Amino acid sequence: MIMSPMNPPLILDGAVRLSHWGVIRAQGDDAASFLHGQLSNDFALLGLSQARLAAYCSPKGRMLASFVAFKRSASELWLACDAQVLPTALKRLSMFVLRAKAKLTDAGAELAAVGLTGPGAEAWLGDNAQLAVWGKNDAGEASIVRLPDAALPDGRLQRRFVWVGPAAAAATVESALPALPLARWQWLEVMSGVAAILAATVEQFVPQMLNYELVGGVDFKKGCYPGQEIVARSQYRGTIKRRAAIVHATEELSAGMEVFASNDPGQPAGLVAQAAPHPLGGYSAIVELKLTALEAGSLHLRGAEGPVLSVGRLPYSVPVDSTAAA
Repeated sequence: MIMSPMNPPLILDGAVRLSHWGVIRAQGDDAASFLHGQLSNDFALLGLSQARLAAYCSPKGRMLASFVAFKRSASELWLACDAQVLPTALKRLSMFVLRAKAKLTDAGAELAAVGLTGPGAEAWLGDNAQLAVWGKNDAGEASIVRLPDAALPDGRLQRRFVWVGPAAAAATVESALPALPLARWQWLEVMSGVAAILAATVEQFVPQMLNYELVGGVDFKKGCYPGQEIVARSQYRGTIKRRAAIVHATEELSAGMEVFASNDPGQPAGLVAQAAPHPLGGYSAIVELKLTALEAGSLHLRGAEGPVLSVGRLPYSVPVDSTAAA
């Protein structure tokens, strides 16, 4: 049983090249202001010691991509996202640059991302291990960002960091620490409760469906961006009745799979947003669900008679009035 109290504490420690991440470089005097007008978070007030989670939405408020973004200088920003989503997102963003003094390029051949977690990684990070969530610090030609914590089965929270820098230097970072299997890092991504937009989930979610406003991914005080009216209306008029939850299963889970609820078996109740193997067996996933599906009954994969899903713990709180507010 993956959640058995008899299991020893889960120790995840080391570094891993995040081959499923890509990086966009935005350069120019208007780079920050351009992104401010395109993404769900505030880039006009973004400081050099901060990173932002942000959604890139269609005019209908549906997420086309998600980014972990930060400034390298006043005129250069790096935006990390799913590598398969990157080409389409980059092409679409570039279409709207127009007269802005900004140039967006795929920096995947030049820059690499390395995930860092565990006591050994924190010792290697030194003072950077004390960064607050979404805090960022430059280390020479690289940057280090503190990502949201992941919830472990025993109730502990696992701190996560990402190093982004020259691809040639990434191997040095990896060799300084124990090798962490990529699947273990991807499981920590799931257990953070912060889902990235993947190729299988493009245009499936409004940001609140993935709890983005709860984890720092939406700024409701900033100006307009594509889909902003829909996102704001969803927040303040209660037109969204769906949230993200963590689930576990004995069978394989993958992004794009449908989830059904026993209290409404005739139609899908949600969609798997991101999934990974559980280190102790089975699979874990972030699933977007109707709130009513979490109120009673059971959840099932692929159909009302499919494999049962058990609901896990998010590492952050969801407002008790989310039924009305979300």
